Amino acid sequence: MIALPYLEYLTYLAVILLIGVIFSIISNKLKIPNLLFLILLGVVLNHIYYKGDKLIEFSPLFLTSIAVLALVMIVFDSTSRFKLKEFDTLSIKALKLTGFFLFFNILFLTLITLLITDMSVDLHSVFLALIFSTIMSGTDPGSVLSLFKDKTNRVTELLKIEAIVNTPFNVLLPFIFFDLMASIDVDVLSKFLEQIIPFLKQIVTGIGAGIVIGIVIFKIMSKKYSKTFSPLAVFIAALLSYILAENLGGNGVLAVTTLGLFFGNVYIKEKTELIKFSSELTNALEILVFVLVGFIIDLPLNFNFFFISLILFVFYIIIRFFAITISFPRKEYNLKEKIFMSLNVTKGIAVAVTALILITYNIEGFVPISHLILIFLLYSVILTSVVVRFSKFFIKITAVQPEKIQ
Repeated sequence: MIALPYLEYLTYLAVILLIGVIFSIISNKLKIPNLLFLILLGVVLNHIYYKGDKLIEFSPLFLTSIAVLALVMIVFDSTSRFKLKEFDTLSIKALKLTGFFLFFNILFLTLITLLITDMSVDLHSVFLALIFSTIMSGTDPGSVLSLFKDKTNRVTELLKIEAIVNTPFNVLLPFIFFDLMASIDVDVLSKFLEQIIPFLKQIVTGIGAGIVIGIVIFKIMSKKYSKTFSPLAVFIAALLSYILAENLGGNGVLAVTTLGLFFGNVYIKEKTELIKFSSELTNALEILVFVLVGFIIDLPLNFNFFFISLILFVFYIIIRFFAITISFPRKEYNLKEKIFMSLNVTKGIAVAVTALILITYNIEGFVPISHLILIFLLYSVILTSVVVRFSKFFIKITAVQPEKIQ
C-alpha cells in the first residue's frame, strides 16, 4: 500500500489511462466505440477487492473536479462548432430533428419513466425524470463520426450534423432542470413565481458571465496568436466563465455555452488550430470519464432492473422513430432510412460527464436515474454497433474518396 494519498491517486490514474488507451486501440481495431470497453473496465474495477476493501477509491472532491473540468471542455468544444453563417439546409434539418426529439422525449419519455419505474409521482420525481429524458435526447458526435468516418450517405451526414447540434441541449437542459428543482419548494407551490425569479437570475448571470469573459479574452486573441499561449487562453477562458458564473450564483454550464457560441462566431486568429486543441483535450478526458462512470455507478444486477430498463429503451426507440417521422413527413427519407436513423442513438462523452457531475451533487432520488443513464449508454452502443454492421440493408453506403478523408 502506498503511504502518500496523492501517489495513490496518481497510481490509479496512470493504471486507468494505460488500460484505457489499450482498450481504445482494441476497439478501433474491432470498429466498436471505445466507450463500451471503457465503461465495462470501470464496472470491473469497481468490483475488485483487496483484503475486504475496494482496491481503488476516489474522494468526492477529486471526482467533482474531474467531472467539472470534463463538462466545461465538452460544452465549449461542442458549442464552438456552431457557425451561424454556415447554416445550410442539412443543418436546419438536423436542428428540426433535434427539436422534435427533445420535445417528444420531455413529453413522453418523462411520463413513461414515471409510470414503469418505482419513482413516486411528485414534483421532485418529475424533475428527475425530466433530467433523464433531456440527457437521453442527445447522440454522441465522437461515436457517430467514428462509425461513419470512411463512409458517406445523406442519412449518415444528417446523423453527423444532428450529433453536433444536439450536444449543447442535452448537456445544458439537465442542469437547468436541476437548478429549477433546487429553487422550487415542493411543499409551497403557491410561491412558485417567487422562486422562479432567482432561477431566471441564474440564467441571466450565466449568459452575462460567458459574454464578459468572451469579450475580454477573445478581443485580445483576435489581434494576436501565440502557438504556446493561445490554446491555453481558450482553456482558461472556458474554465473562468464557469467559475465566475457559479460564484455569482449563475448557471456555469450556460456561461460556457455562451462563451462557446461567442468563440464560434467571432473572428479569432488561427481558430481552426484552437478548436483542434480543445477537441484533443476533450478526447484525453474521455477515457477517464467513461471509466469513472462505470466505476461510480453500481448497476443493480437483477432481472427486474434489466427487464424494466429494456422496455423503457424500446419505448425510447419508438419515440425517436416518431420524432423522425414528424420531422420528415414527406418522401424525403424512406422507411428503411428512418428505421436506421431511429436505431442510431449512441450516447457518449456528453451523457457520461453530465451523469458523473450530477452524481457528485448527491441529489435525493438520483441513484435510480443514474442506473438508467448507464444502462442506456450500454444499450445504445451495442445497438448502434450491430446496426452499423448491417447498414447496407438500410442505406446505400458510398466510400469517401481518399483525398476527401480528413
